[in-house]
Amino acid sequence: MNRLIFFFSILLIACSTNSKVVSELESKIQDGDIIFQSTQSRQCEAVKLATHSEYSHVGIIFKDKDEWMVYEAVQPVKKTPLREWITHGENSQYVVRRLKDSKKVLTPAILDEMQQVGEENLGRDYDIYFNWSDDEIYCSELVWKIYDEGAGIHIGELKQLKDFDLSSQNVRTIMSERYGTNIPFEEKVIAPSDLFESEKLILVDQK
Repeated sequence: MNRLIFFFSILLIACSTNSKVVSELESKIQDGDIIFQSTQSRQCEAVKLATHSEYSHVGIIFKDKDEWMVYEAVQPVKKTPLREWITHGENSQYVVRRLKDSKKVLTPAILDEMQQVGEENLGRDYDIYFNWSDDEIYCSELVWKIYDEGAGIHIGELKQLKDFDLSSQNVRTIMSERYGTNIPFEEKVIAPSDLFESEKLILVDQK
């Protein structure tokens, strides 16, 4: 019984701490902020190896009906409450970055356009092949296109698949499973790391 009480005490402390962290984050963020995390899966591990980055997933934040939501491309594209989204990352860690001079550049009208682009993509299938078409979409592609189509701003430079480090066995195995021998090395790609490293962004918060 004492062990059970101890366990629940630790659990309550952890929940209280996480709630405080998220509450502090909510006081700092604004519409259009980009949030990064590391998640666990074979694909995410391959992304980290290919990009030499610890960030394998990304979403964009907008307030929807008085609640902060993260628009993200998973299966399918959806908007996830910020508090829930954070718990999906390893150790609930995250980094939030923001467009420089966002208060001047991202007017209410532009933010509305950006959020509308996000809304139009809801329900779209996740793109496991990382194609640049709009038929399906992956996480960093969604964020890039929301900024591109909604604000005319390019966050991060587009690359080609061949520009990434494809040498590890994990990466080669997944690519073989997805593409067989027809690997689209010339396909345009934007990775979470390309967004994260953009000189157009500044740090807002991290945990």
